[in-house]
Amino acid sequence: MSIDLDPNELQRSIAATIDGFCSQRCDDDVVRKAAEVFPHELWRELAALGVFDIAALGEETGAAEIAVACEALGRHGFPGPIAATYMAGEVLSDSDRAAITDGSQLVSFGDGPLMPWAPLAEVFLLWSDGALWRCRPTDEIRDVRTLGAEPWGYVTLERETMLAGGCRARAVFNVAHAALIASAARTLVERTAEHAGTRHQFGKPLGDFQAVAHPLADCAMQLDAAAALARAAACAIDAGDARASRLAPAARRSAEHAASRTVVVCHQIFGAIGITTQGPVFHLSRRLAQAAAVAPTTRGSDSHLVESIATPGGRRA
Repeated sequence: MSIDLDPNELQRSIAATIDGFCSQRCDDDVVRKAAEVFPHELWRELAALGVFDIAALGEETGAAEIAVACEALGRHGFPGPIAATYMAGEVLSDSDRAAITDGSQLVSFGDGPLMPWAPLAEVFLLWSDGALWRCRPTDEIRDVRTLGAEPWGYVTLERETMLAGGCRARAVFNVAHAALIASAARTLVERTAEHAGTRHQFGKPLGDFQAVAHPLADCAMQLDAAAALARAAACAIDAGDARASRLAPAARRSAEHAASRTVVVCHQIFGAIGITTQGPVFHLSRRLAQAAAVAPTTRGSDSHLVESIATPGGRRA
C-alpha cells in the first residue's frame, strides 16, 4: 500500500503558522537564553495558537499533523518538552489535558529516576512494565546539568494511574521526537553548508572540497529519510495500521542516528567555533547531541508497542 507523504492544505497551513510565529518570536538569542531560563511566556504564546491541541481538532487531524508541527518547531530549535506534551494530550482527561495544551503546565516523561524537564514539570508520565502511568514525586527533585542545557532531575515517582491508550501515545511520542530532531538537524546542515560556502581555505570555499561536501550531503539524505519515515509512521498511526508499532520506534532511531552523525560532521566543518557557547550553531547542536544520544525512554521496551494503538478506521483511539 502506497502512502502520500506530501503535506495537504491543512498541514501546510499548520507549518506556515508555526514558521511565522517562530520567525518573529523565537530567534537564536531566545533559544540561547532558554538554556538559562525557560521561556514560560513564549511557551504559553505558542500554546495559544492551538499548536498542542492539534490532534483534538477533529477527525481530520492526528499524528500526521503533529509530525508536521514538530518539523516546523524543530526548524527553529523551539525549546521545551514538545514531544512529551503531544504524548500527554493523547492520554490525559479533558480537564487535565487543558492545562497542558494551554501551556500552563509542563510534562516530564521518561522511565525514571532521571527525568527530563522534571525541575519545571507539574505532570509526570512514567513508562514502566509496558504501560504508561501518571505519577507524583515523593521527594525533592535533584537538578542535573545536561549537555543540552535542558533541566533534568533525579526524582522518585509513585504510580497513581495507569493511563489507557499508552501504546498509541508512546508511538505518537516517537514520531514527534523523530520529526523534531530530524528537522532541527536539517537546519544545522543548512547553516553548515552556508558557512562552508563562505569560508575559504587554499583560495577556495570549504564547500568545494569533496571531504566537506560529501559528508554534508550524506547527512542531508539520512535526515530526509528519517523525516519521511516519521511521516509514514504518523500516517500508519492515524490509519490504525499495525505497522505503526514498528515504524514509530524505527523513525525515532533513524532520526537519532542521523542527528548524531550530523552533529559530528558539522562540528568538524565549523571547527572550534562550532562548539563555542556564543557561536553560530552550538545552541542547536548541543541539544541535538543530547536528544540523539539519550532518548527519554528505555529503547528496549519498544517491544510493547506491538499492541494495537488505534481503532480501525479512526484517526484517534
